[in-house]
This record gives sequence, structure tokens and C-alpha cells, in this order.
Amino acid sequence: MTHAADRLAALRTRLVEAGVEGLLIPRSDEYLGEYVPASGDRLAWLTGFTGSAGIAIVLADAAVIFTDGRYTTQVAAETDPVLWERQHLTEAPPQDWLRAHATGLRIGYDPWLHPEAALTRFRGSGAVLVPLSPNPLDLAWVDRPASPAAAVEVHPIRFAGREAAAKREEAARVLRAAGQAAVVLADPHSVAWLLNIRGRDLPHTPLALGFALLRDDASVTLFLDPARIGAETAAHLGNAVSVAPRSELGAALDALAGQSVRVDADTTPAWFAARLRAAGAQVVAGEDPCRLPRAIKNTVEQAGSRSAHHRDAAALARFLHWFAGAAPGGGQTEMSAAARLLEERGKEALFVAESFPAIAGAGEHGAVIHYRATPETNRAIHPGEVFLLDSGGQYRDGTTDVTRTLWTGPGPAPAGVRDHATRVLRGHVALASLNFPKGVAGPHLDAIARRPLWDAGLDYDHGTGHGVGSFLSVHEGPAAFSRAARIVPLEPGMILSDEPGFYVPGHYGIRIENLLLVAPATPRFLAFETLTLAPYDRALIEVGMLTEAERAWVDAYHARVAAEVAPLLEGAVRDWLLEACRPL
Repeated sequence: MTHAADRLAALRTRLVEAGVEGLLIPRSDEYLGEYVPASGDRLAWLTGFTGSAGIAIVLADAAVIFTDGRYTTQVAAETDPVLWERQHLTEAPPQDWLRAHATGLRIGYDPWLHPEAALTRFRGSGAVLVPLSPNPLDLAWVDRPASPAAAVEVHPIRFAGREAAAKREEAARVLRAAGQAAVVLADPHSVAWLLNIRGRDLPHTPLALGFALLRDDASVTLFLDPARIGAETAAHLGNAVSVAPRSELGAALDALAGQSVRVDADTTPAWFAARLRAAGAQVVAGEDPCRLPRAIKNTVEQAGSRSAHHRDAAALARFLHWFAGAAPGGGQTEMSAAARLLEERGKEALFVAESFPAIAGAGEHGAVIHYRATPETNRAIHPGEVFLLDSGGQYRDGTTDVTRTLWTGPGPAPAGVRDHATRVLRGHVALASLNFPKGVAGPHLDAIARRPLWDAGLDYDHGTGHGVGSFLSVHEGPAAFSRAARIVPLEPGMILSDEPGFYVPGHYGIRIENLLLVAPATPRFLAFETLTLAPYDRALIEVGMLTEAERAWVDAYHARVAAEVAPLLEGAVRDWLLEACRPL
């Protein structure tokens, strides 16, 4: 029996002991975030799949894993087909699979790992959902890593731009207007933003993992180990914020009996609402009052993002200059290229970490949308192929995320590759150069970036862009450029990515990404300010396919890159950048 088979068998034994006939296993931990610590990565432990989105269902005689289009190739490579059936998360939803295979069966779930909104979808599947404590998978996971316990850090006002007390009062005002006594803040991003704190519990997202209760008088109880709060952080939090161990969370919810409590059904584990109802509180569904305000960056955060992107651009230019010389001769690998870029970023002021593990995909690996090179998959970068590099940095004053697709040379790419790359570039430019009326939301704009591909009968199986935090998560809601995203009108101060792509499985992938800041254009219209400053690879551009306006936009962008980034560079790197940015 294989290692993966052993784990599946151990879980099935625990399911019998729990009196259920199946189990839902989401990618999320109790904080429902995209990135999880090693101690919370249950899906990876069980299945081998290491992507950031997915869910598995295990029955006594069947096991299936669902992922979206970003991970179709990856899940096939990382899971055993003998053990795991693979399904597309949106084309064949898990609730439909349950309806076909588990009607009438008792299916367990951990109420800490699912928001109420997700459970609502499963309740119509015909299966009998059973909350379980403890989680049978945790009982089977005998070598589980310890939970993170790093110290909580202050996010200074020179980066945050607003005092935590003002944020607390603003959110409390929302509660008072709604007649609500408190709100559960289960998303650590909201806790971090509200209290101007950060942490190191995750490798790439500067969070201190914990929960909070905000009351209508603007007081807060923060639930995490008090030993993680040093003297500086305690003084920063002040008397209006108390800190309690997570073991006291249940009693704090019970104390809200008879009161109205807001719970965001999309971002809060189902355990919270269940505990509040059992205590006699009135649970009111409502959006986390910190979610939208934190997406609308204040002027200090906007300035910080611009500054971070300038320093990031200097690091990228040094890397791209190095790559242009190193790639045609061979001798580099996906991991060595990613390491070189990290080394360059590490030279920049206020750099803390990568904002996600770099996606460095050479040739066919570039078609794996969220590919991550490992010692087992790491391959050489050959001359005459496409290399996709999607990466970002966490700086104290901002978060970056940039993708450039590069031709390893020598000479220009083949005509077919240039056609695909230029269509992606045209869609990228179409979105970046758009003026649009106030009230428009991300889903309304997603198709604009796809038009040049659609004209050729082509498309890509992911959203066009996501929100980005301010020294927080590189993927931030609630706004996004995606057909599946919520209708959230774009507002000045929001930062989103612009990243259309095209992928030929087994051959190459192309994606181009800049970050855009929503900005006022006229009294009734908004526009985008491009934050990312890095040249596009001329070897992949079929200039004749560009309209006059598109060519002018690219030339103006390159002129701006040269003007703003070249002064940060010296010698051969500066000369290379100026050449890369000359007019098309």
C-alpha cells in the first residue's frame, strides 16, 4: 500500500468510528484563508494536492477531489488516479457529486472549516450533513505539525495611514446603525487591518492568525495566545482591546445571549453561528464591516504601494537583465531563476518576503496555471522556449504581484507564439486603458480583457484579476475581474490585478500581469493607474497585430518605465532597461 493509500485508509477507519459514511475535506483551515500553515493543510496531507483551492469528498468506496481551472494539470500530476477521481469545481460541483453518490448517507464535516454559505449549497444535495468534533482527519494525522505561534507585530501608522481607534469607531458605527451589539471577525486580514497589526504565522502573508469580537462601543477582544503579545504591541493595542486565549472564545460568544450579533456567512466558520444560536443570541447575516474599507486604500497606503512598486521594479529590472543574458546559453533552471529574483528583491528596502511562492514555469510547465517548481519537477530552462514568471513581494509599505512571459531566445519567438502572446497583451492593455462609469463592478469588465482571444476562438480558465492588500494578502476581496465574482462596484483606492493569459497544455503558457489602482477620471468616470513598472518582452510581440492606440499605450508605458525606473539603476542594467523600453 502506498503512503497516500495508507492515509486514506486511516481516515476511513476514523469515519467508521465517528459514525459517518463520508467526510468533506476543504483546502481551508479555521481561518478560511487561501494560504494555510502546515498544521492546517489537511487537503495536501490527505491527497498530495498542494494548490490553494479545492475540496475532497471521501466515502467508504470512493474518493474525489475538486479543483478549478487553475489546477487541472497540477491536480492530475499530484494525486494518485487509482485513489482519487478528479473533477472540475465549477463544471461538476461537489454538491452534484454528492447528489449522485451519497443521497441519504451521513456525511461529516468540521464546522470550523466551512462557512455557513458553503454548507447551504451542500444541504440541498440529498446527503445528511453531520457536524463532527473532533475532525476525524485530525485524529488520523499522527505527525501533524504544530500550529504557528509567532509574535504579533505593530503595523506603524506611517504605513497604515489611519489610527486603529478611528477604524474601530467607524466599524462600530456600522453596528450601531444596524442595531447590532457585536460582529464576529473571523478573517485574520480584517483583524490585522482593524487593529494595525501584522504577524509571521504564514510564509507569504503577514498575518497573526486569530479571531476577534468587535462590539458596538468600539471595544475589541482579540483571541489568540496572550504570550504572543509583547510590550510594544500591548501598548499599541491600548485599553480598548483585550487579549484572551482562544479557549475563552466560546464563553465570550455565550455572553452575547439575547443580543444581535453580525456574522459574515461567507468568511466565518459555521461553528460561530451555531454556538451563538445555542447561547440564545440572534445571528444576523451581514458583511464583515472591515472587508470593503480595507480594500479601499487610503492615501498613505496608495503612496506606499507606489513606492513599493518602484523598488520592486528596480529588482525586476536587475533580474530581467540577468535573465536576458543567462537564458539563451542554458544552464539555468526554474528554481535557480526564482531564487535569483528573490535575491534581487531582498536587496530592496522594506522587503519582508515573497507575496506567494514564485510561479516559474518553463515550456510546458508554464501551462500549469499555478505551477510551483519543486526539486522533483524543477527543470532546465532551454533556449528557444517560453518562460512564465509570476511573482511578487511583501514590502512593509505595499504588496506587489507581477507576471512577465519571456522568450528565452535567441531571436524572436515563432509566429504562433507571438500571435497568442500579442492577443494576451492586447487584452491586458484594453483593461488597463479603460475609462468606465462609477458603479461598474469587476464582473462587468472581465470580458474586455478576453476580447482579442475570443476573436480567435480562444479563452483562459481563470479570472482576469483579483484584489490585492496593503502589506496583507496578495489575493484580497471583495472586488475582482471575474465572471464568478460578486457585484462590488469599483471605488477609488482599490488595487486589482490585470492578468489575462493563454495556455497550451504540454507546450507553454502566457500571462501578463500588472497591478492597477482605481482612480478618479472625471466626476462620473473612473480609470486605472498602472502601478507595476516592468517592460514587456519585445520578442513575444507581433507589432503588426496592435492597433495604433494599443501601440501608443505600450510605447507610453515603456517610456514611463524608463523615466521612473532607470534612475534607480546603474551601468549595464540601466542600459538594458532603456533598450527594452524603446518605442515599438
